[in-house]
Formats: sequence, C-alpha cells, structure tokens
Amino acid sequence: MLQQVDHQFFDMREDNIEQAARALKAMAHPLRLKILCVIGEGEMPVMEIVEKVGTTQSNVSQHLDILREKGIVVSRRDGSKILCSVASPQILDLMDAMQKTFCPA
Repeated sequence: MLQQVDHQFFDMREDNIEQAARALKAMAHPLRLKILCVIGEGEMPVMEIVEKVGTTQSNVSQHLDILREKGIVVSRRDGSKILCSVASPQILDLMDAMQKTFCPA
C-alpha cells in the first residue's frame, strides 16, 4: 500500500536541500559517523574522541576538519584543549533518526 506523500517536502527551499545534501555527503563515512555519535551527547576534547573511536589523533583531526568545513561540527579552544561539538540541533535530529532506523533496540 502506498503512503501519502508529504507535499511540504517539495516546498523546501533549494538552499536547504543543498545544505542537507552536503551534510549527508560529509557524514557518509564510518569514522565520521562514529565521531558524531561520540560527540552527540555534548562537547568533548579531541583526545577523548580519539580514545573513544579507537584511531590516531591525526586521523580524527582530519575527519573533524571535514566535518567542521561542512558546518556539521564546531570547535573551540579551552587552554591547551580543543573541544568539539555537533553544530546544530538539526544534525542531532538527523543522527537520532538514523540511530532509530539502523540501530533498533
């Protein structure tokens, strides 16, 4: 049985669609998704992200740079630490939807 189409989707502005496509493309890497899952709960130092995802600091930094460049992650300096967090509630909503879809309890 076909579901009714939500016509509001088709009324989205083109720039919103482009932004969504860029975000999904940047997130479409297993390590980047893992990083986002780790920092989805709140701000975290880079070295703690490294420990939790289980790869090198260099590798995490490269992927964080891509996520920052696409506006998915923001970071700030606190003394000698770089703290990272997810940039917007919309990204958290997207991650939540993906988790519910692909990681059912």
